[in-house]
Amino acid sequence: MPETAPHVDPRRWKALVFIALAQLMVVLDATIVNIALPHAQEALDISEGNKQWVITAYALAFGGLLLFGGRLADLLGRKKTFVIGLIGFAAASAFGGAAVNAPMLLAARALQGVFGALLAPSALSLLAVTFTEVKERAKAFGIFGAIAGGGGAVGLILGGVLTQYMNWRWTFFVNIPIAVIATVGAIAYIHEPEGSRNPAKLDIPGVILATTGLVSLVYGFTRAESEGWKATSTLVLFAAAAVLLIAFVVVEGKVRAPLLPLRVVTDRNRAGVYASLGMAVIGMFGLFLFLTYYLQIVKGYSPVKTGLAFLPMIAGMITGSTQIGTRLMNRVPARLLMGPGFAVAAIGMLLLTQIDLNTSYAALILPGFLLMGLGMGTAFMPGMSLATYGVQPQDAGVASAMINTSQQVGGAIGTALLNTIAASATTSYGKSHLAEARNLEHLKLESMVHGYSVAIWWAFGILLLASVVATVMINAGRPSHHQPAAGSGGGEGKGAEQDVPVPVMAH
Repeated sequence: MPETAPHVDPRRWKALVFIALAQLMVVLDATIVNIALPHAQEALDISEGNKQWVITAYALAFGGLLLFGGRLADLLGRKKTFVIGLIGFAAASAFGGAAVNAPMLLAARALQGVFGALLAPSALSLLAVTFTEVKERAKAFGIFGAIAGGGGAVGLILGGVLTQYMNWRWTFFVNIPIAVIATVGAIAYIHEPEGSRNPAKLDIPGVILATTGLVSLVYGFTRAESEGWKATSTLVLFAAAAVLLIAFVVVEGKVRAPLLPLRVVTDRNRAGVYASLGMAVIGMFGLFLFLTYYLQIVKGYSPVKTGLAFLPMIAGMITGSTQIGTRLMNRVPARLLMGPGFAVAAIGMLLLTQIDLNTSYAALILPGFLLMGLGMGTAFMPGMSLATYGVQPQDAGVASAMINTSQQVGGAIGTALLNTIAASATTSYGKSHLAEARNLEHLKLESMVHGYSVAIWWAFGILLLASVVATVMINAGRPSHHQPAAGSGGGEGKGAEQDVPVPVMAH
């Protein structure tokens, strides 16, 4: 539907504050519990075998239901699903903070994932339909990209402070005031443009196939980490995921109102964004985990000091997103921000492969963090904007959900894949150096650091691959300041070689 003079909401910047606040809550919740986990495990007597479920329950529900949540936002209205998601997330957080045993905590984490899957795509699609002017969209996505990229590191800092000075339960309770403020602000300031809702019926077969397929995939990587890649249960889950997701693609091509219209993912630019962002997250998530353990166990940092050590990475992300990405997004093609951005982050990762028992934070870790933050911030922001460009307003929710899905699945894959690589390298190093070891404790730490270093080399390679994919696949030209002409299939791959304007949702 052509829009030559779209209505500009005067309250849009205030709305952005509350959309960004909700996104921060969802993103930081993926990591805030990591630092608190040992304390929660001890307090609730959670077994070693069940420990991983505190993380996995959230990832499974979130990753599995994101497409469903995105489509619900398109069907019911984004503001409504946004507010429902906020209230539900706050309630689940209260339930988790009050947990008296392991099943109660795991149920709370799963519920957080369910409501997060409703909240995250609603937030991004609200942003996409609220900011339609080129320069404003660049600023809005710059702020949102910085939060999406830096939220995980913020979670590590906040988790450290709350765990050390208060109680592990506050890593849950902290969400309640954030959700209350965001809900009040959303009701007061968020306005959803008319005509952007999708009145079609819900694609139930698509929901079932997508959800079970994604859950099988995420759970498969989780099982690979604990049981091994060749374990029967791991292979069965991967096979099930492949069958279910292939069936999902077949069904989506045939039903009248698909859960995920294939035009959303077959567009070359969006496919490039989803693939490269997913790969980048694979590298990043594993790194957060390794360096948290490295700083605490090897370097002897407290939880708070560990969190503060990540601050330069957050500063780099905010700078890359708001100062580099935002300023250049309307002047150069997205691939010339995303490709070099991921390459700079990879150089930062390359520095971190050199860690040993006596590594200086200032000399090696700090510059590595700064480069990673700058690179990821620069790449994330145009990626998020381009991923929602050119979709029909009725598909904005599900296009947004695909970004979150690539990040969640990427996070699960990264954590499992890199942890497995690190554990294997640690074991083999320990065995090969056992005979010459004078101090077993020293050997244990050396083996651990060697394992981290090997895994970080893999993460470096994955980030380089993300840079190549972004440079080769994304071919949108330099954004211009005009609205795209309306067309029957507008934005779905046609005219990809032309100068493509970033900002507009309407066709």
